[in-house]
Amino acid sequence: MDDAVSMIPKNVAAVLQQYNLSVLQFEEGSTPTAETAAEKIGVAVGQIAKSMLFRTKDGYRCLVVCAGDLKVNSSKLKQLTGRKMSMASAEETEEATGYKPGGVCPFGLPEDMPVFIDISLKSYDTVYPAAGTDSTGVPTTFAQLLKIAEGRVCDVMRKE
Repeated sequence: MDDAVSMIPKNVAAVLQQYNLSVLQFEEGSTPTAETAAEKIGVAVGQIAKSMLFRTKDGYRCLVVCAGDLKVNSSKLKQLTGRKMSMASAEETEEATGYKPGGVCPFGLPEDMPVFIDISLKSYDTVYPAAGTDSTGVPTTFAQLLKIAEGRVCDVMRKE
């Protein structure tokens, strides 16, 4: 296993190997936002597959994966889930996913939670979710991301 792959969590590495995907590795902490990740990779911010954890007061959680240049429309998310959702804190995100914000990987999650992948990513030939750290990216397609994350297509973004 090369150095880049050895730096990522084993559960993510197993998925990458299963689907024959590579990982892009940068200096530690160098891609914590969609903007910095896009700059490092050399792609549009929208190609960064931003993964965000949302929760309800009663403990329901879901992961929303979307284009890095958009924001979630809370009304659309409520319509999708049937629940009033709020973004989880950094601590809640790490506890629920095993990853810190900026490095949340939408696959290889430690618990069974719904993963919603926004249609905003479909317009790109290649998208880049994180691989469990804030210094990684995984080049993949929308269709493959949907498959490996066992995601459900949604439309929950604000058009700005």
